[in-house]
Amino acid sequence: MDRLRAMSVFVAVAEAGGFASAGRRMGLSPPSVTRAVAELEGDLGCRLLHRTTRSVQLTEAGGRYLDDCRRILADVAEAERGAGGRHQAPRGRVTVTASVQFGTQVLRPILFELLARYPDLALETLFVDRVAHLVEEGLDVAIRIAELPDSALPAVRVGEVRRVLCAAPDYLAAHGRPGAIEDLAGHALIDFANMARGGEWDLVPQRWRPVSRFRCNTAEVARRAAVEGRGIARLLSYMIAEDVAAGHLVTLLDAHAPPPIPIHVVHKEPGHTSARVRATVDHLVAHLRGHPAISPLPEIH
Repeated sequence: MDRLRAMSVFVAVAEAGGFASAGRRMGLSPPSVTRAVAELEGDLGCRLLHRTTRSVQLTEAGGRYLDDCRRILADVAEAERGAGGRHQAPRGRVTVTASVQFGTQVLRPILFELLARYPDLALETLFVDRVAHLVEEGLDVAIRIAELPDSALPAVRVGEVRRVLCAAPDYLAAHGRPGAIEDLAGHALIDFANMARGGEWDLVPQRWRPVSRFRCNTAEVARRAAVEGRGIARLLSYMIAEDVAAGHLVTLLDAHAPPPIPIHVVHKEPGHTSARVRATVDHLVAHLRGHPAISPLPEIH
């Protein structure tokens, strides 16, 4: 049995939860199904399934291989449709990763527009405040807010964000506006942990260690505290773009802000890019470039 056919059998067994049911689905005898999976495991040199008299379960390696098989089989089917001139809209599942705040605030509506545009496309998100590895974790597309290291992964720059200090106008009216970095010591500070490398704020020309009675680990808590007039917060500009536009927050000490941070759309298919990933990347690039949340905020004088 050829490799693609064996992959199809393995996927059927994993999805059906048994060899007999997979055989019925594919029109094969149970021994043929068992033999195909055994040959596949032999070629790969690892066990893909745990077999008992009552159940069939994926091993850890089997779970990873299942995702790969589904993607490969979908790409082959897509290529065959294209070769036959039967062009169809992108189909299949695409996994997208980003930080929690960016995914919630910026990506969410963009992704639902993508689903509305392509009815045969399915999306799965992983919004986490860490760098998720595309290849190792079986992800397709990532939004990276950072300078990218040298990598073979394709990346498209779509904008940039700034690290900004901000506060509510009511807070500044009551406590005064800082005119220099040293003035921050006399203010209530909202210390968002993810924005303080080594516990310091990287301002220009110096790094400054905030002394704060309130430290939090989520951007949304820091943003809301600033809007409520609890003090001065340090956040990424996209996180407060709507608040600045509405006059709920103003930025401070802009001349001391460090250089902007680029935003990239990254994917893991450097050669032939599948239609589902290409459609996702193109949609994200088109909607993120020029997005008001990742355009430079106006200077406050």
